[in-house]
Amino acid sequence: MRSPISGYSRLTKVQKFTAAGVSAAAVAALAVAAIPGSSDSDKQSIAVKPVAWSAEAFGAQEQQEQIGKQADNAAKLAKAQAEAKKKADAEAAAKAKADKERAEKEAASRSQERKPVQAAPAAPAPKTYANNLDGWIKESLDIMKAKGIPGSYNGIYRNIMRESTGNPKAINLWDSNAAKGIPSKGLLQVIDPTFKAYHVEGTSWDIYDPVANITAACNYAWKVYGSMDNVNSAY
Repeated sequence: MRSPISGYSRLTKVQKFTAAGVSAAAVAALAVAAIPGSSDSDKQSIAVKPVAWSAEAFGAQEQQEQIGKQADNAAKLAKAQAEAKKKADAEAAAKAKADKERAEKEAASRSQERKPVQAAPAAPAPKTYANNLDGWIKESLDIMKAKGIPGSYNGIYRNIMRESTGNPKAINLWDSNAAKGIPSKGLLQVIDPTFKAYHVEGTSWDIYDPVANITAACNYAWKVYGSMDNVNSAY
């Protein structure tokens, strides 16, 4: 509060306590002087206890208090900062753990989705057959099996040996068919009309082709005799 007296300014704490100390000393002096009936010797015998106080001592005490408060505040601040750092570190560790777990789950999911590509199985190499009677019969049997035509190796071989002795270019020019102009031809001595009627798809249209001749003859024997295995003479 500003003093209404011109030229008077507010006193500091130290100044106030200094003034208070001076006032207290003055009051003590007046008290001694005001004792009625006292003589000068009595006045001298009265010991005035000095006031144990000074502005310097008060300033030092206040300074110590301020230093103590600052130290307390600094300790509180350091504690708060340590707790904040501890909390931040815990949150960072939890986030890192969650990120790692999520990354591992995503990696596992991608691993499951990415199934190993299996190479397509190589196409089997085409089956080959010897270019002889054994190979011709075996190739015909495979075609017959695919078409559902019955017959056995032995049944076919037996009839071939009787009809042509294994000669794919054999031709009969003296029987009744030859007299009609349609001689029997090939391994199983098939006439042209029969070959054309019982020709099996996938084989040659050449009546002298060994595989085509055998397959067409076995197809005919199936429809007429039930199987080439049932043929034991001219058919």
